[in-house]
Amino acid sequence: MGESKTSTFLGFDFSTQQLKAVVVDYDLNVLHETSVQYDNDLPEFRTYGGVLQTKDEPNVITVPTHMWVKALDMILDRLRVCGVDFSKVAAISGSAQQHGTVYWSKGSQKTLQNLNPEKFLHEQLVAAFSITPAPIWMDSSTSIECKHLEEVVGGPNKLAEITGSQAHERFSGPQIAKIFKKRPEALENTERISLVSSFAASLLLGNYAPIDWADGSGMNLLNIRTKDWSDELLEACAPNLRQKLDKPVPSRTDIGPISTYFVERFGFDEKCRIIAFTGDNPCSLAGMKLKEGDIACSLGTSDTIFLWLNESKTVTEGHVLCNPVQDDAYMALLCFRNGSLTRERIRNSAAGADWRLFNELLDNTPRGNFGNCAFYHDAEEIISRISGDHRFNKTNERIVRYSSKEVEVRALVEGQFIARRAHAEDFGLVIGPKRRIIATGGASTNKTILQVLSDVFNSPVHVSEVVNSAMMGGAYRAKHGLLKDKYKFDDILNSLPEPQLLCRPHDDADRIYKPMVERYKKLLNQNMLQN
Repeated sequence: MGESKTSTFLGFDFSTQQLKAVVVDYDLNVLHETSVQYDNDLPEFRTYGGVLQTKDEPNVITVPTHMWVKALDMILDRLRVCGVDFSKVAAISGSAQQHGTVYWSKGSQKTLQNLNPEKFLHEQLVAAFSITPAPIWMDSSTSIECKHLEEVVGGPNKLAEITGSQAHERFSGPQIAKIFKKRPEALENTERISLVSSFAASLLLGNYAPIDWADGSGMNLLNIRTKDWSDELLEACAPNLRQKLDKPVPSRTDIGPISTYFVERFGFDEKCRIIAFTGDNPCSLAGMKLKEGDIACSLGTSDTIFLWLNESKTVTEGHVLCNPVQDDAYMALLCFRNGSLTRERIRNSAAGADWRLFNELLDNTPRGNFGNCAFYHDAEEIISRISGDHRFNKTNERIVRYSSKEVEVRALVEGQFIARRAHAEDFGLVIGPKRRIIATGGASTNKTILQVLSDVFNSPVHVSEVVNSAMMGGAYRAKHGLLKDKYKFDDILNSLPEPQLLCRPHDDADRIYKPMVERYKKLLNQNMLQN
């Protein structure tokens, strides 16, 4: 069935606010796609933005696990109404928000293996979870546990060397440690701990699905070099954790055939294979067709940079994850909180909320901005922990405001991309005209902004037509997982159009911006960007 030209592939994305699904044909053209919005379509769970949060504990952010189960029931019904022929689906894979954890109660494996096709999934999994609602990536209530994990191995640098990241409150290891400390009896009643990605795969598999290497490297528990759990870190979090997590697997692993529940209820072929699910960031790397040497730049509410790495690096700012499409490679992830909302703030104050005028102001100011540079932060930045606005003139004197709106606008855009490049270089990134940047996200439609990105990085900028790259990455990985013994991942994607070249750097770009990047690094080292 796998190589039939009539075969289709199904990709899911269990994101924070919705569950999305896409069906593609053998050539990866989209045939059907649909979504379930958690707040609107499942109001009985009373989420806002897909999560639960209380005024009493604002740092504690959770999700009712049953909501995800019911969303899967709902989206499969919607796909059937769309006319999807499930019997043609040869393989399924997908992504999910990273770092969230799901706790299966004792006896749940047997329940998964004996589902009744006459009933909804959510009706049969009422007692399947020992802890619900469960913590997700937005939770920031584990600072004590983070400090303990770093102390156990000898500090944040050592933890980053082992796991790819220093301790982060949203990561799964500290979350599990907090649960053990506060609810040891619930953890004792837990048969298996899944990430949201492996939980989703478990539903489709009808058995516990393994955690994959890429998503597992966002837990502060996986040794990203040996691709196995660190016993020292497991023991620091909770007892018997290796047994509850089981052995992690390569991200392209075929983990088994689809559950007979879905064969009988929806008409899937019994030969349909489930390929390991992974996290949304690794799956976006797959969905954007990122190759060795490429930089992916997602310009949204937060700005995110992905880099393909051939070997792991040790950095405390940013993350190194296992690569989802090549077992011996890695990926770097840099997330900057102050993205589009900060751009919109300066647009509103300097250009009357008009993007056209904003672009004119940007275009009417020379590259390098007469030596002025600035860094704007509406909220404390994730990398370097900077907050507030910091404006400097050409002699690095602090100033309160610029004399013209043009200078303000260019200072914003240049400053954002200078910071992105400076931190990307910490991963060993060598920029240049042969380095391809693939832009996506809301601001990727603004060519004027992308020209500044191209100049600062001294690299051509391409725009990907792929929307919902994590979901599409799930569909692409489904086909690759099925045919990986015959084709490389790049070969699987050959039928897809290449990202479109939108702009190239000006000839003087490197001469102007290389010194400005060094200047930013010096300002950081001199603590000039601290309040």
